[in-house]
Amino acid sequence: MGSKLGQWAFVLGVLLAVIFGFFKAGQWEAALTLVLVIAGIVVGFLNVTEHETTPFLIAAAALMLTSAAKLTVIDDLVANVGTWLQNIVGNFAVLIAPAAVIVAVKAVWALAKD
Repeated sequence: MGSKLGQWAFVLGVLLAVIFGFFKAGQWEAALTLVLVIAGIVVGFLNVTEHETTPFLIAAAALMLTSAAKLTVIDDLVANVGTWLQNIVGNFAVLIAPAAVIVAVKAVWALAKD
């Protein structure tokens, strides 16, 4: 049951990240952020196994670095594409950041127990 919930939380988070990447969230921005953070927490607790910890944390770090890139300069070449990419990557970062914190704390906890 738990892994299915984690899978659905991830799928929901990815879909919301992409969909809202194409539109201004406006008045829904706070609610979207909250949903992405909650989904990320669920993903962190239920989806990432001990075996997947290192690859997940490396991918999460790469995503966080990518979200800092100024992709909006692409708008100079193709209208709105850079903004969309920036918004989608930023939304992914909001989804993955809480999961990364949970996974990192679990990893430190496991190391401390040994």
